[in-house]
Amino acid sequence: MNPTTIFSALAEPVRLEALRLIWDGQEHCVCELMKKLGASQSRMSRHMTALKSVGLVTDRRDAQWVRYRRAPDLPATVVALVDAALAIPVEQERQAA
Repeated sequence: MNPTTIFSALAEPVRLEALRLIWDGQEHCVCELMKKLGASQSRMSRHMTALKSVGLVTDRRDAQWVRYRRAPDLPATVVALVDAALAIPVEQERQAA
């Protein structure tokens, strides 16, 4: 896993908020993420593809739904990196942007 691509994936606010939801270890369908994050289906799918391509999430097709969850067996250093990014309060994230 390349740190630059991970940082790039975490730098986008919608992807970071999606990870915040997914990091609970449960599966989340695109429709749920769309509703909670106020994103269109195509936009949400693009963001989830970006998170999947860097190895942070995995997906599973369930009939017409695609469900995402935190990738299993992530290196401890990657988990620590994401945990640190998610520990920043949302208000601080908005002020920095």
